[in-house]
This record gives sequence, structure tokens and C-alpha cells, in this order.
Amino acid sequence: MLPVISPAETMQKLQDGSIRLVDIREPAEMASVRVPGAEAAPLSVIRWMTLAPAQKDKAIVFTCHSGRRTTKQSDLLQTLAHGPAWQLEGGVDAWEKAGLPVERVQKGLPIDRQVQVGAGALVLLGLVGSLAAPAMLWLSAFVGGGLMFAGITGFCGLGRLLAAMPWNKK
Repeated sequence: MLPVISPAETMQKLQDGSIRLVDIREPAEMASVRVPGAEAAPLSVIRWMTLAPAQKDKAIVFTCHSGRRTTKQSDLLQTLAHGPAWQLEGGVDAWEKAGLPVERVQKGLPIDRQVQVGAGALVLLGLVGSLAAPAMLWLSAFVGGGLMFAGITGFCGLGRLLAAMPWNKK
């Protein structure tokens, strides 16, 4: 298990150059808020990345959103570090709450969260609508099938549609 390090201590060590901060969140998460200078190494692909090993005088601090993923994947991250490593206590969320600097790249919800909200709303609409018109139940079935198709193939039509919306344009 990786030992924890507080956001304040992490900031101090970043400033004196004795650590590297590696963010294991997915790109959509990092697009909303990130710690300046953090290296991106998404958990979904980190096993196949060439992560520069930790050095005796330059340890790695891993972070995610809340610290849950780094705790859950602690053994893997320790192995990939090939040297001294810690996990940021409370993740980027705790970093931001401590008043430490963050970069905001994208405003609003990331596309994956918009898909979750949209799909959930359509499923509920189908279920509630089926009370008045039983055929509306097919809307819920269609959305469920679409989510399964997206999970199997990696193509999400709702995600592509939402990405084309004006609020998601830069």
C-alpha cells in the first residue's frame, strides 16, 4: 500500500523539485480541473505506458479525483513506480479544497458525465412515460441497448451527438 502525503506537503515537495506528481484520472476528468505540472497517466492505459521510474531523490506522488482509485490500485502503482512513491491524500479534490493552485481547462460537465445524465434521463422518461403510454417502455430498452453497444464497441452515438452541441464547442 502506498503511503499517503498531504496536499500541503506535496505542494512543498513539488516546489523544491523532490517529487513528480502523476495524475491517473482519465482525460475527460483532467480537462475539467488539474494540478499544474501534473503528468497524465490515465489508469485505463497506465500498464502500457512507459512511466519514467521514480528516482531516489525524486519520488512519484500518484493522484486521482478523491484518492479512492489510487488506494484501490496502490499495489499496481507501486510496482509501476519502480522506486519511492506516495499517494496524494484526498486526491485533486482535497488539493483544490486546500486552496492550492489548479488549472481549469474546460467549463461544464465532461462528455462522459453528460452521457450519463442524458441516458439516465431518457431511461426515466421511458419508465414514467410507460405509465401513460406502454410503448414508451421501448425508449428505456433502446437506451439500455445503446449503452451496451457503446460498452462493447467503444462507439457512443449519444456522446458524439453531445460533443456536437454548442455548449461543448470551444
